[in-house]
Amino acid sequence: MVTIKKSYSLLLFCIPLLAAAQPATQHLSFVVTMNNPEEHRFQVTMHLDQLPGDSVDLCLPVWTPGYYQLMDFVRNLSDFSVKDGRFRWIKPDSATWRLYARKGTPLTISYTIKAEKRFVANPYLGADHAYILPGGVFLYPRGRLTQPVKVRVVPAPGWDIATGLERHGDSYYARDFDQLYDAPILAGKLETLPVFTVRGVPHIFTGIDLGDFDKTAFVHDLQQVVEAGVAMMGDIPYDHYVFLAIGDGNGGIEHANSCSLSFSGKHFSTEAGRRRMLSFIAHEYFHLYNVKCIRPVESGPFDYQQENRTNLLWVSEGFTVYYEYLLNKRAGLITPDELFRSLEKNIAAYENTTGHSYQSLTEASYATWSYGPFGGSLERSISYYDKGPAVAMLLDLAIRHETANRHSLDDVMVLLYRKFYQQKKRGFSDAEFRQACETIAGASLDDVFSYATTTRDLDYNKYLAYAGLTLERQEKVFHIHPLPAADSLQNAIRDSWMR
Repeated sequence: MVTIKKSYSLLLFCIPLLAAAQPATQHLSFVVTMNNPEEHRFQVTMHLDQLPGDSVDLCLPVWTPGYYQLMDFVRNLSDFSVKDGRFRWIKPDSATWRLYARKGTPLTISYTIKAEKRFVANPYLGADHAYILPGGVFLYPRGRLTQPVKVRVVPAPGWDIATGLERHGDSYYARDFDQLYDAPILAGKLETLPVFTVRGVPHIFTGIDLGDFDKTAFVHDLQQVVEAGVAMMGDIPYDHYVFLAIGDGNGGIEHANSCSLSFSGKHFSTEAGRRRMLSFIAHEYFHLYNVKCIRPVESGPFDYQQENRTNLLWVSEGFTVYYEYLLNKRAGLITPDELFRSLEKNIAAYENTTGHSYQSLTEASYATWSYGPFGGSLERSISYYDKGPAVAMLLDLAIRHETANRHSLDDVMVLLYRKFYQQKKRGFSDAEFRQACETIAGASLDDVFSYATTTRDLDYNKYLAYAGLTLERQEKVFHIHPLPAADSLQNAIRDSWMR
């Protein structure tokens, strides 16, 4: 939960805290201090009440949820020491410390984390703020990821703290390490914008160096985006949500009840910049549904010591690009033409590289751990951020056509949310995802799915025609525009798609 400046009322923020009782027993805790923050080093103390056996492996993750790349976090860890001299320890591999002692013995260790790189997927500490990315800071006992965790952060004088974790007293609590690693902590002289609620749930935007822009209008627009997402899904799976603005830069990472955003108010100096920033924030926000809840089965529970590969990042990321556009349209923040311009750019980025003849969407999804989200060689790879939303558009229009506009891709997302997240409490397989789409469509979707699993050329105009639209290409530029004449079903599909 966010900690705000004293000038704001605390009453609203007490509501979610009262709903979650403080864990009765905590066997594992951390204290993070940041003496001399300009030296870019966190001091971390870890305490276990009792050793679970005659030995324990303490591991540092090699990646962080939401960023599908191996990260060399361990190179930043130094000064590892055990308080009690009775402990002997070795390093069986680069990211593991194995400690030996009698079972039941309490354990206290300390270490330092160097944090000098400002990046959304990396811990950072500087003279003006701290960004604690838990996967790069906190060790976990191997085999005990379900262990409840308590964290106390001692910020530099005058700094505030913001996080999605629940706070009790001077500490934050996570039910397990999966929740901890999914909840970054921001500290600094934070500016917190007016809180807004959706269905009674508080949403907080807070961060560093927000800049000078129309913050009242921004909060209004942000609320419209959240309301559009909630209206589509019909449920809010959190009791508070925190937008963490970590300063200017590139990138964002989604979390279950927060997101980390590279943010600067300077982007609101132009209308184009405003639209891009709101689209970016909509993307990270919608990920709480499409990744944190609606997810491939490989996307949790996680193995933090190796890649967690899946064929379906084109759904997790590509569909989220598609819905960032739709949410902004439904929120009244962009026009239909502006939505088309966004889709045209994705189509152009995909079609204007030779990689589309060599790599499919499923291959690009699986390979991202090796080459990054935007592929390797542009000559032989693609980005699921470009082809993914294009295929999402075709799938959406196919479902609308097959059901005479009674259903859409929205219904697929809601079905996946209810069936797998709420009922089965797990992710879905490749086959289960396709089955959900065809269940809603009431028909086979072979053609559309072939666009994901092969390098077959996309027949855009077949599907755009279902909405009375066509796609024209002039050299490397693409343009979506209405057909000269459209029947009643085509008009109905286009109107409901553009609502």
